[in-house]
Amino acid sequence: MQLIDTHCHLDVTAFDNDRATVLNRARKAGVSHIVVPGITAAAWEKLLTLCANETGLYPALGLHPVFLDRHQPDDLQALETSIARHNPIAIGEIGLDYYLPEVDRGQQKTLFEAQLHIARDAGLPVLLHVRKAHDDTLALLRKAHVHGGICHAFNGSLQQAQQYIELGFRLGFGGMLTYERSHKLHRLARELPLESMVLETDAPDMPPAGHHGQRNSPEYLPEVLQALTRLREEDTDTIAAQTTANAIELLKLT
Repeated sequence: MQLIDTHCHLDVTAFDNDRATVLNRARKAGVSHIVVPGITAAAWEKLLTLCANETGLYPALGLHPVFLDRHQPDDLQALETSIARHNPIAIGEIGLDYYLPEVDRGQQKTLFEAQLHIARDAGLPVLLHVRKAHDDTLALLRKAHVHGGICHAFNGSLQQAQQYIELGFRLGFGGMLTYERSHKLHRLARELPLESMVLETDAPDMPPAGHHGQRNSPEYLPEVLQALTRLREEDTDTIAAQTTANAIELLKLT
């Protein structure tokens, strides 16, 4: 069984002491591909080096909306330059986060729009971070005409999900699906077409229920698969094969 973790921050310091061990365990668990999204320009070099030196790791580059205070005026130009030099598979993690009131919404929108235009011009999909901001995100996506992408850790409504799908997006499901009280997510997992779904961990964050309070890891991705299987009529192998095919098609993985 081949699984793809479409969102895993394997480059961050939380994995510095045992990254090779974590990767080995993930591969033994059937996770053959891992997409590593960027957060700040200062961390891109480490991310790119990691992906260049390990089979099955794929870089995405982007400027995360929550970390506005860490972004520099020339980071957008650096993003364009890095795309040309390093050929990432996507632009991300980018988006809008209205959950945190201290992060200026106007600055987020300006940064997001600029990165959407860069992604469109580069012909790359985008990896979206969206919290409490789906309507504004969808409006900006309609204007930007990007080449699809993934709405990571999707937690919007069924109607919003359908709008993302119409724009060529897949929806990422991760550890929150494993919690008994995630009723809205469970409904989405039952009702959305399997062709619209991809799996993710968001490690080291958002661990599955069985690892609550611990560091999340890509080796736990099969637990997300099992949770999805319990909620749907398809069997595990069918869900694994389709979610993997969805990621490969969208991100042009090899």
